[in-house]
Parts: sequence; structure tokens; C-alpha cells
Amino acid sequence: MPHARSLRATLAAVLSALLLGLLPLTGGPARAEGVASATMLGGDPRKDSIYFAMTARFYDGDATNNRGGNQHVKSGNAANDDPMFRGDFKGLAQKLDYIKGLGFSAVWITPVVLNRSDYDYHGYHGYDFYEIDPRLTSDGVSYQQLIDQAHAKGMKIYQDVVYNHSSRWGAKGLATPVAWGAQEGEWADYYDDKVEGKEYDPLEEDAKGNPYNGDRWSKEEPAGNTCKPWTQANCQWPKPTSGMFPESAYHQCWIGNWEGEDSRSCWLHEDLADFDTEGAAAQKYLIDAYNKYIDMGVDGFRVDTAVHIPRTTWNRRFLPALHDRLVQKYGADKADDFYVFGEVGAFVNDKWNRGSVNHSAQFYTWKERREYSADDAAASLEMYEYEQAQGTGNQPTSDNAFLKGNAYHAPDRTRFSGMNIIDMRMHMNFGEAQNAFSNGKDSDDSVNDATYNAVYVDSHDYGPNKSSTRYAGGTDAWAENMALMWTFRGIPTLYYGSETEFQKGERIDCGPTCPLASTGRAYYGDHLEGTVTATDFGTVDAATGAVAETLDQPLVKHVQRLNLIRRAVPALQSGQYSTEGIDGAMAYKRRYTSGDTDSFALVTVTSAASYTGIPNGTYKDAVTGDTKTVTDGRLAVAAPGKGNLRVYVLDGPGKIGADGPYLK
Repeated sequence: MPHARSLRATLAAVLSALLLGLLPLTGGPARAEGVASATMLGGDPRKDSIYFAMTARFYDGDATNNRGGNQHVKSGNAANDDPMFRGDFKGLAQKLDYIKGLGFSAVWITPVVLNRSDYDYHGYHGYDFYEIDPRLTSDGVSYQQLIDQAHAKGMKIYQDVVYNHSSRWGAKGLATPVAWGAQEGEWADYYDDKVEGKEYDPLEEDAKGNPYNGDRWSKEEPAGNTCKPWTQANCQWPKPTSGMFPESAYHQCWIGNWEGEDSRSCWLHEDLADFDTEGAAAQKYLIDAYNKYIDMGVDGFRVDTAVHIPRTTWNRRFLPALHDRLVQKYGADKADDFYVFGEVGAFVNDKWNRGSVNHSAQFYTWKERREYSADDAAASLEMYEYEQAQGTGNQPTSDNAFLKGNAYHAPDRTRFSGMNIIDMRMHMNFGEAQNAFSNGKDSDDSVNDATYNAVYVDSHDYGPNKSSTRYAGGTDAWAENMALMWTFRGIPTLYYGSETEFQKGERIDCGPTCPLASTGRAYYGDHLEGTVTATDFGTVDAATGAVAETLDQPLVKHVQRLNLIRRAVPALQSGQYSTEGIDGAMAYKRRYTSGDTDSFALVTVTSAASYTGIPNGTYKDAVTGDTKTVTDGRLAVAAPGKGNLRVYVLDGPGKIGADGPYLK
């Protein structure tokens, strides 16, 4: 497939041919029985654990699509022979068995759409939302083929998506403003000659790493120009206040207050041109674009910068459109298996983001509770003012995450918006597992269903407490954090390399001011060289080379066994929880009941615990195999030690997996 092939022109034909079996999946394994190309896997997303990989920084399967861009030398990347675009879909496909061997059944990847900026390897500077970035694709592995190969291994692909903004050069097919430019003075070599019909292609770089830019500048005022006055000072660089970006598609202001109304309707940064998400043009552009990826069979969307779009717009436009497309493709039941989890950046330790409900993660899990104006922009303001006036004390609450005594109950999701959330409060408090646990519990009644929260310690943006560095609390603390994440409510999520404490303590991101190799977004491929095969989740059949050494690390062994245990105990996947009748620091009971399944588990992390008022019966510990018979509703557990845990399952299977450095 040519690198610059447009999705608009080819997607329908390719998907049709794949579905009919007319095109081979070059270089890919045979499809799993019953899994068709362009079809999501389905199933309760809480059964999965998620591995988060920055595609361009994970593993390089095809050196021909590596690109350093015009910051390659300045950043220091050139000195390390480390182009920003290095990993790709082919590399990720080659290492799916590594991820599966760790025990993860879902892979969250950074945005795949064509980007356009000076430093865009991360994917959040989308330029053409209908086209896959060619710096990620290969003739052997397209994005469609990556999805198919993951599905053949029983693994899901969660695609990072951006509805809030485009690149600084706009969004192709919606609006791509022309800036003032002249091949004069210091800019003589900056601007390319215009070539009729030639378009931006990031694979074509000049000697300085610049792709073609002749389409984006003009000294003479172009027809239909909205940037007034047409001067170098006003129109050379994109910004919201010059009129360069049409009001019909983009907002026209800078954010002034990150906890104010303008945080939902103004620009975050000059590289993030803020869509007018309350306008019909941007809405249609985005809905149609992301329908294409649903049709390709992705299994879920991680929604970037969700807090910067009013909840009314999510609830009126984007979430219903997404659901309608899923229902059209899969039917109502399977449509609900598509996992949407939003980034609502509340970087504080309290329940509500500095007292503002509109800027708090849990707020986005709820439908609207009253009618607003038909106009989306007016409605967004009305909702903002109404909900701010209601305050934190008059928000909806839910018991969907909580047991009633020892009993599981059917959750009420009738008021669910369709967007789950990244658990920002636990994330911010994961400096210590105990703090994360206590704060998570405190927020759960304000989330529509916290059993669907995506839970992580750190990411490509921040560490706990809004730290700018990757988590460096130590191996024992990491083991404890993992033990909590894999047994408490929510979906455990791990940022690539955390299983080896990769780049611990390093600054996560510094843009082009320092080499990527010195950051938390460093290239992980050196640790993955060699071969690895995994037939079952959490079990490696064979490994050679550097990846074999990686797989022998203590936290790797830890997360493998945690995944084995979680996959074997339904209560740990989808169960509600309670701390009632329990004495222990991080101790809880969980239960999940559905059809023939009734799974009840008692958990304690690190410390001793005692349980009262529990069902009588035989309990078996999934970690040690220890068996306890309860006849009086009481069970006591000795302290397993930091990073260790006990999971006593009523009528359980006994010991799961082999002893490791922590679970023993």
C-alpha cells in the first residue's frame, strides 16, 4: 500500500475486499476462528488489562519510515541516532506476543491520524483525520493489518482520539488556513516554492528535515482570507485572535482560566488549534472521521483532552453519534462493549477539581439532567452555569461500584453518558498505594460506575501529584501499586516500560529542548530485541536475546502473575466492592454475579486484614493456595508483606501461577 494513500479514497474498497477475503493480510498470522477483519472483538472491557504504548517510541519494525523532522539535530536526537518517528505498526505487530506474554489483552496506542507540526511523533497534532500517518505504516503492516493481527491473538486495540483540536495548520477537509510568508531575508530558505497540486507528505523531508510547506504560505493576500490585517506580524504564525482560522470551524480565543468556562472553548496552545466543537462543521468532520476507525474494527477510544469540550456537546453530539455507528455495525448489545475512556485533566488530589464540577472527571460520566437551548453553544453556557450553581453537593450519585452487604446488584446505567474516565484522582495520589486507595474510594459514589475507570500510576504526560517525571518510588512501591490496581475496582493500565521501571525518575517530556532518549518517552525497542512467542496471556512460550532478559525482570514476573490471577477470578474483573466489616489498610471484598457465575473474593494488599460478616464456606488463596473454612462469618489474614497480597476466593480454584519475587 503506498505510504500516502488516502483513507477517503480507498478505505471502503479495502475493507470490502478484506471482509470478502480477496486481499491477504501480508506478513500476519492466520485470523482467529470467528474473528473477522474490521470487526471489534467485543466482550466486557473490564475483563482486560491495558498496555499503553506510544507507537512511535515502542519498537521499530521498519526503518524506511523513520523520520527525525526539522528538530532532529536541535533536540539532540540526531546525536543518538534516534529519530522521533522510530517505532511503527510493524514493530508493534512484531511485539504483540511480548505484550500478550505480560498478560495484557488490550493495547492503547497513541493517535494514528496524519499529523503536521515540527515535533509530532506523539500523534496529538492531527492534520488529516481521515488519513493514517505514513510514518507509522509499512507495506507489510497497515493499520488495518495491525488491528487484524491483534484480534487474531485475542487482543484489543484502543485508539487514542482527539476531538478538541487539530494541528496548528488546521484540519485537511475542514479548514487549512494560509499564513503570510515571503522567501525573503531570514525566511528565504524557510518557505518552499509552491508546486501546483503538491501536498504535504511527512515522508518527504529536505536536508534539514522539513517536509513540503509550499501549500501553507503566501505573500499576497489569498482569496477568502479572514486574517485581518494581512501583515507579517498578524498572520505569519497561527493563533486564534488574528482571524486566520475561520469562526465557522475554530474557536477564537486563548484560555485564560484553566478552571473557567473558557477552558472548554478556547485554545490550549498554538500547536493545538481549538475546534468549534459546538458548530456543525467541526462536528460533522470529526464524527465522519472517527466512524472510519469504528468501521476498521478498533475496540475502543481513549479520548484526549475531553475536559476541554462541554459535556453537553459530548452528550448531544459525539457520544450519541459514536454509539449510533456502533449499533448500526454491531447491534445494541455488542455496541456497549466498545470502551470509551476520557482524559479529564483534573490534576489535583481532591474529589472535585478545585470545587468546579465542570472540570472534574466524574462529571463526564453522567447524562444531562435538564433541557437546554437547541443551539449547542448556548446550551454549553447554560449547562456550565447551572451545574456550577448546583455545586459539588448537588451532583448525582451512584452505588454501581458498591456491594450491598455481601451481595452483588444489577448496576443502574440509565444515566450513563457513554464516557468512562481515566481515574485522575487515583493517578494523582499514587505516590503511595494507600493514598490512591483511600482517595479512589472517596470518589466512587460520584462516578456513574467506577468499575469501568482506567487506573494507572503514570503516563506519557504526568506522574503522581502532577510530577513531570516517570514514577521512581522504587520496585517495592511499584509492586504494591500493581497489586492494588490489579485487584481493586477499575481496569489496570500500564505505561510502556513500567514493567522494568524504564526511565524511572526521568523527565517525561521536554519537547525538542532535550533528546528523547533522556525522557520518559524514550525508545523501548532495545529492550525488546530478539524473539518472543506467547500462546496464552501471562505466559511466555519462548524468548531469545534482549527481550528474554527484559522478561526476567522482577516487576515483569509480578505483572504476569497478577494478570493470571485477575483473569481467573471474575470478581477482580467486573465485581463491585465493599470495605464493610473489614479491618485492614488496603483490604476489601469483591463480588460479581451473572448467570452461572458467582465469584466472591477477599483481598488484602501488603497488610494484615480481618473480615467479619462474610458468607460461610471454603476459601482458597489464589496466591499461596492456602485454604480456610469459614463457619462463623470470620476470616483473618496475616500481613503478606509489601507488594504482596492475598486473594481468598470462595470455592475458588486455589493457587494460580508460580511464586515470584513478590507474590508468594
